[in-house]
Amino acid sequence: MRITTWNVNSVRQRLPHLLGFLAEAQPDVVCLQELKCVDDAFPRTEIEEAGYVVATHGQKTFNGVALLARRPLPLQEIRRGLPGDDSDEQARYIEAVIPTPTATVRVASIYLPNGNPVATPKYDYKLAFMRRLQAHAVALREKEEVLVLAGDYNVIPEPEDAADPAAWTSDALFLPQTRAAFRALLNEGFTDGLRACDGRAGVYSFWDYQAGCWPRNQGIRIDHLLLSPQALDRLVSASVQKHLRGLEKPSDHVPVTVELDVAVD
Repeated sequence: MRITTWNVNSVRQRLPHLLGFLAEAQPDVVCLQELKCVDDAFPRTEIEEAGYVVATHGQKTFNGVALLARRPLPLQEIRRGLPGDDSDEQARYIEAVIPTPTATVRVASIYLPNGNPVATPKYDYKLAFMRRLQAHAVALREKEEVLVLAGDYNVIPEPEDAADPAAWTSDALFLPQTRAAFRALLNEGFTDGLRACDGRAGVYSFWDYQAGCWPRNQGIRIDHLLLSPQALDRLVSASVQKHLRGLEKPSDHVPVTVELDVAVD
């Protein structure tokens, strides 16, 4: 089973890129973030015609997350929204169960808040969201399923995850409190799927549109797939589909994929 996370930065604008990726890579499960559209505006027909079932949690103009599963895989027990704050109206979390012949797989697509500017309620919301995510992740871990928490975490975990760490020292993505909250989540028994397979510096998933970041490879790694122990036991490989950043009018993020030893048919 190949599970991909990708912040598409407007699913309607990047639809040709998304359909091309589905045809090229044929991932079994795709976790999308930053849809920037309501559910009714999601290009469901085109993606279903590409062979996928769809679950969305959209929001007008901002945010929005989705799960795609390649048929005949189903999406069951769909949860929209992260528990812990009934007043939170931002569409940043969707989760589903995908039963297979060899394992029950639970996957979440997460669009964690950016948090900038730091000295504002936006950063407080980021940290509160991370605390809620940790609490929910612990509850899910206790189910002892193959669990993958995938998404745009807006967290640079370590200095080697940035081409220029010094440029990010005062940014919400790299502040000590942010990195500590991410480590606290890992310490609950989760493993960074890409880092379990590739420990090299210089592996990035995001390049800003400004200042020639892409041609100069001034990237950061902020898109992560966190694996439960049961998922880690089945981990085969992990990879970054960097070439998609070179397309015309691309997303500023690229897909990141893990392959698990789970039969899909």
